Amino acid sequence: MDGSTLQSPQQNHSTLVAFILLGFSDVPNLQEFLFGLFLMVYLIILMGNSLIIIIIRADPSLQTPMYFFLGNFSFLEMCYVSVTLPRLLTDLYRQDRIISFMACGTQMYFFLIFGATECFILTAMAYDRYVAICNPLLYPLIMNNSLCIQLAAGCWISGVPVHIGFTYWIFSLPFCGSNQLNHFFCDIPPVLTLACGDTFMIEMIIYVIALLVVTIPFMLILASYVKIISSILKLPSATGRAKAFSTCSSHLIVVALFFGSGIITYLRPKSSHSAGVDKFLSLFYTVVTPMFNPMIYCLRNKDVMIALKKYFLRCFVL
Repeated sequence: MDGSTLQSPQQNHSTLVAFILLGFSDVPNLQEFLFGLFLMVYLIILMGNSLIIIIIRADPSLQTPMYFFLGNFSFLEMCYVSVTLPRLLTDLYRQDRIISFMACGTQMYFFLIFGATECFILTAMAYDRYVAICNPLLYPLIMNNSLCIQLAAGCWISGVPVHIGFTYWIFSLPFCGSNQLNHFFCDIPPVLTLACGDTFMIEMIIYVIALLVVTIPFMLILASYVKIISSILKLPSATGRAKAFSTCSSHLIVVALFFGSGIITYLRPKSSHSAGVDKFLSLFYTVVTPMFNPMIYCLRNKDVMIALKKYFLRCFVL
């Protein structure tokens, strides 16, 4: 469809009413392969994270704060990828890449909400590990059921009002000229490149929100792990140190993957942005990281592996 049909001449210049998501249209010969690849990845993410949730709920030994947050995290990962991958799969299958302003704004809003929630839940998980290792005697008292529910609820809802206003502000900007969004979903950087006029203020707001949602949680996680590692090194037995490290290593790997790619994407200067790099980084934290999370938490966690074996044995016996 011609891009001119997606414009509404209500001013001296045409005002866009929809975008065309270019996605991976620059590789037309790979559309079927990419559809199959992303469909397989999506199913792996859904099945892997669903399995973690089922195991946590089914095994009494995993009814602890650590696995309560892991269950929240797994459910969040399914929500997070479901914001972008189904739309990408539809575009690859139908080759109809038009997305309305309303759909684009809705996608961006939920992407930002779930992204912020992921930052907060990873921080809550780090706090849980900090209390467990640095204050083990007080752990049952501090990380009680009430606090866990409050922390989880805070993680899920704290970013909602900010991102409602922020998304509304972005889509209140005038958009004119090209309607081709060189990305596979409605992310902030590619949408802003199509905005007319001065976007300096909103770019400053992006840096402020990224500081609050990404950088500060990341620094809190780092501070927690400095304390955690210091406490682990003081443990008298090698077995105790190995067990403590094993409970933290999975979380550290996920934090490094998610925050690393997110910080590079949203906190690097606008002048260094390029469509190819942005798409690669976005694939990394929207698709690759959620796909590996179940593997990381299962393969590197003895308790989850034991629970997984018991679950499958019970299923086969039945």
